[in-house]
Amino acid sequence: MAEEVIGSVKKAIQGILENVNASAKNETITNEKKPSTPEGIAVAYSSLVIMAMLPIIFGSIRSVKLHKLKKSTGEKADTMTKKDAMYFPLIASVALFGLYMFFQIFQKVHINLLLTGYFFVLGVIALAHLLSPVVNSLMPAAVPKIPFHIHFTKGEGKHKEDIINYKFSTHDIICLMISSAIGVWYLLKKHWIANNMFGLAFAINGVEMLHLNNFVTGVILLSGLFFYDIFWVFGTNVMVTVAKSFEAPIKLVFPQDILDNGFNASNFAMLGLGDIVIPGIFIALLLRFDDSKKRKTRIYFYSTLTAYFMGLLATIFVMHVFKHAQPALLYLVPACMGTPLLVALVRGELKVLFAYEDHPEEKPEKKEKKEKDESGSSSSSKKKDSKKAK
Repeated sequence: MAEEVIGSVKKAIQGILENVNASAKNETITNEKKPSTPEGIAVAYSSLVIMAMLPIIFGSIRSVKLHKLKKSTGEKADTMTKKDAMYFPLIASVALFGLYMFFQIFQKVHINLLLTGYFFVLGVIALAHLLSPVVNSLMPAAVPKIPFHIHFTKGEGKHKEDIINYKFSTHDIICLMISSAIGVWYLLKKHWIANNMFGLAFAINGVEMLHLNNFVTGVILLSGLFFYDIFWVFGTNVMVTVAKSFEAPIKLVFPQDILDNGFNASNFAMLGLGDIVIPGIFIALLLRFDDSKKRKTRIYFYSTLTAYFMGLLATIFVMHVFKHAQPALLYLVPACMGTPLLVALVRGELKVLFAYEDHPEEKPEKKEKKEKDESGSSSSSKKKDSKKAK
């Protein structure tokens, strides 16, 4: 009797194990990504190229408008200096390796939870800023545009400093509500369309607001990041690991199986925002250079934008030939740096290109002379006032 019981228990255990193995096999089969069709791959990469070009075009145009606005108001623009450009690849390397170590030590879920919350706030603000002109133009006259002004200061008199000085209207509040709704959709579903909306907003705002002051600064920045990208992609697995683990809208994605699975597709091709914003701020500088010359044609801008497009196509082609992730800046930097230099050489404008500055800095001699003149005028005015008092 006991033997029969033991035999039945063994059979039951064997049956359970067989069921578990069968279900595990089925699960691995269902989880395997089906190979994408050539048409699906073509659609995905074409979409990525278009999405990469749009932020550079619109961001560059907006950067020209922002530059003119700051010049007209006399506001000092925040620009990247040569020193900043030299240190940037080192700072980026430390940040990248730090993220890699975090993913090795801590659970990926917890890190991505923190990063999702952080990028949710940034994404809502960036998208609201991007939507503001569109919403203002489409808003019916029935909706009143009531202005608001939040102004916090510190100190009094000469020592008075602005802590918060922000102006907005009811239309901006509507933009914020729309952006917040998209942000909640991203938080709940992590849908690739919501990711791309935030990613495009980051890219356009980055190209618009991050200004290189001159061509030399741009060359230093691009040269440094050229070697940075090659080392971290080819020399280590750090870049690829972080890119795959990092669940935040810092990359544009497009499904390669969209023709088969529609909007619920899951096999994504991706392009990092750095491969858009870094060349983008350099191309935006060239558009501002073209604009400063009051030319009808924007030859530096259009030629370098075309070179960027060709560099992206070269990246995609090499990636598919060698079946390995490629550092996009390996192809984009020579294209974006070499093209304006070639155009300037042909047009005989090399000196003009290198001499251009968005915001010319005063030379030390002129600055000292200006300070002496101001101090001299102030002392003479004081003497006149004392004579009048007598």
